Amino acid sequence: MTLLEIPGPADFHVHLRQGELCNLVTPHVRQGGFTLAYVMPNLTPPITSTEQALEYQARLQAIEPSVRFLMTLYLSPELTPHEIHKAKRAGIVGVKSYPRGVTTNSESGIESYIAYYPVFKAMEEEDMVLNLHGEIPSDPTTNTCVLNAERRFLKHLEALHRDFPRLRIVLEHATTKEAVETVKALGPTVACTITAHHLALTVDDWAGQSFNFCKPVAKYPEDREALRAVIKEGHPRFFLGSDSAPHQVGKKATATPDQPCAAGVYTAPVLLPLVAHLLDSFDALDNIVAFTSINGRRFYKVEEEQPFIMRIRKSPNTIFPSLTLKDETVIPFWAGRQIDWGLVE
Repeated sequence: MTLLEIPGPADFHVHLRQGELCNLVTPHVRQGGFTLAYVMPNLTPPITSTEQALEYQARLQAIEPSVRFLMTLYLSPELTPHEIHKAKRAGIVGVKSYPRGVTTNSESGIESYIAYYPVFKAMEEEDMVLNLHGEIPSDPTTNTCVLNAERRFLKHLEALHRDFPRLRIVLEHATTKEAVETVKALGPTVACTITAHHLALTVDDWAGQSFNFCKPVAKYPEDREALRAVIKEGHPRFFLGSDSAPHQVGKKATATPDQPCAAGVYTAPVLLPLVAHLLDSFDALDNIVAFTSINGRRFYKVEEEQPFIMRIRKSPNTIFPSLTLKDETVIPFWAGRQIDWGLVE
């Protein structure tokens, strides 16, 4: 199998930032082989209203007209059931929940879900999607840290599904065997995204290497194997959400005694060839269409009758060392490394 055709590749978790960095990275969605992007709302300030989301969507569309951008709102005290109904009418697709302080621009995140039950009820009525960053904040008094924060979040996913069984929920960027098992055990309204980099990395790869550091962090080899296995199985409720997260190179490469390096792995510019390379490495290439297109589109109800066909070929492809626009520079995942697949121009 040396030439693959992927109908309408869709990335259901993308960070496109703002300002000049947005101008640099937004075209990378299509450059990496994707025609649909589900956009995260954790800007500064976060996107909490329909008007903000539509304004951001218009800017992204102006930068890269060949990509369809699906928009989300940030779960925060400002979000009301009324705003949910308004957002649905405007075409907003989902709402993203960040626990407070666990990742980039999550300072406005939630501390308890109970207060948001009226919002979730409205979302269930409107058939919108709730996207969960599945970690709880680190807490030394409960022995909670980045290595077990996802496992300890799963009881909240189970409770939300129990209380809102018709609400479509996506557990974002799963990294553990327990997360895979939990999603598989829940009903058809619960799905899960998997990133490309979590199919490649384990804890040893980010300890001391800032460009492999993200939240949630990559875990143990058995966890990586669980992610690979569920893709190889072809489970219909698991699909690609890259969590491609660009940071200016200075913020990514540098830490100080009082400021850690930025969390995020940037895969967008090489995403589809990278996914092919990784799936090929563990004999799951037969499921690349389901993983990068069919499963996610079906869950989000954004299937297309005549999707654009993206072609990739098995041939040596060296990932560029960096990408620059004016004063902004980003470094992609596996920069300078050769992978086995590339886009057909």
